[in-house]
Amino acid sequence: METQTDIHFYRIAEAIEYIQRNFKAQPQLDEVAEQIHLSSYHFQRLFTEWAGVSPKKFLQYITLAYAKKMLKEQQATLFETALDSGLSGTGRLHDLFINIEGMTPGEYKKGGEALSINYSFAECPFGTLLVASTAKGICHIAFADDAQEALSELKAMFPNAHYQQMVDMQQQNVLYIFTHDWNQLHQIKLHLKGTDFQLKVWETLLKIPKGQLASYGSIAKQISRPKASRAVGTAIGDNPVAYLIPCHRVIQSSGVFGGYHWGSVRKTAMIGWEAAQTDQFNV
Repeated sequence: METQTDIHFYRIAEAIEYIQRNFKAQPQLDEVAEQIHLSSYHFQRLFTEWAGVSPKKFLQYITLAYAKKMLKEQQATLFETALDSGLSGTGRLHDLFINIEGMTPGEYKKGGEALSINYSFAECPFGTLLVASTAKGICHIAFADDAQEALSELKAMFPNAHYQQMVDMQQQNVLYIFTHDWNQLHQIKLHLKGTDFQLKVWETLLKIPKGQLASYGSIAKQISRPKASRAVGTAIGDNPVAYLIPCHRVIQSSGVFGGYHWGSVRKTAMIGWEAAQTDQFNV
């Protein structure tokens, strides 16, 4: 016997399939809702609860993925890409890339060719870090257990950028978080790209105080997506700035620490170290 949950799942799966199949026609909310026999209001609410994003935003992601493939693999012009993606012109293509990717279609096509990235390796209490920055702020931090592999992963994100191994003031400010009182640190600027949902999750992680923990469910509630714990977990796993955006402070509601992109042992060490640091300041 099918439960209401099963029915909702099949309806959303059908809606996703319809959007994927017809994205070039840029279907409106009413059209998709009609396909699964729901009112626009109930479809919007149900889809957002299950997918973690609105139907409109999901359509934008599908369209963007196709546009990126055209620009990269087929070397299509911006005009050709816009029209074949179902957009009315290059202006809408430009807005789509700016809103989601944080760069213009031309910049994406060039693979960050105009971008200058400084990077350096540094030691912290939890191993070697690779820290990278642009003129706008910190764009990447990762634990570099294998330095060459970590550098290759960074360069894969911006394959045509200009890289220079050097330490700048932004990187130095980041490293101070391991040796200074956080309340006394200079403001650290971040230069990140991500979806609206990812950025919202990462922003929420920054609000978790040092020495404290939060659950995936509590993060989902804070961003007004109480049923999107799984999507929250995915966004946390995609965190491009290790430690500074403290995804290590998010654990399962059962109290189990759970996995971590850079190793569960490292996550446990971080949580313990921060708890000790907090106790020291409270003495």
